[in-house]
Amino acid sequence: MTPDRPRLRHLPGWVAGPEADRWLRRLLEEVTWKQEHITVYGRRHAMPRLTCWMADSGCGYRYSGLENRIEPWAPLVETIRRRVAATAGRSFNSLLLNLYRDGRDAMGWHADDEPELDAGAPIASLSLGASRTLRFRPRQRDAAPSEAMELGHGDLLFMDPPTQQHWQHGLPRRVKVTGPRVNLTFRVVTAGG
Repeated sequence: MTPDRPRLRHLPGWVAGPEADRWLRRLLEEVTWKQEHITVYGRRHAMPRLTCWMADSGCGYRYSGLENRIEPWAPLVETIRRRVAATAGRSFNSLLLNLYRDGRDAMGWHADDEPELDAGAPIASLSLGASRTLRFRPRQRDAAPSEAMELGHGDLLFMDPPTQQHWQHGLPRRVKVTGPRVNLTFRVVTAGG
């Protein structure tokens, strides 16, 4: 049975404006951003955003035919990881960074439920830059109404279990958005992932 709502903890302004500004600027400059290609319904497409996968050794991650190459933890990202872990009360061993260059970049409906992800762990999502709307819909379309949440500069969102098992989320295009948004999604990959 699908829960009536996704289990979300939203912390608006978790990192304050000046520090969030510095983090955004440094991440845009220092991260090794890649334009990856994924396979959807047998066709290869350029992803409508740039990405980077940082993780502990052995924490691989694969989705839509894409095997993410592990990049080492950048010093700033390691600092952010420790602060997010302190707030969460648990550690994270991997991170998918997404760069939405403007409102034309987006992310389709999906759930972060790949077998290598620990289904009992939350996913922590930090937003920096332009405000964007994250939408949620139940996997069983008639089970519950869809929801939307505006994520602003410096907001931290925890998607707690069993959200990924029952809900999908997506970030639609917003053509009037002209600034970049960096999203850091901290995860727990199980051994051998």
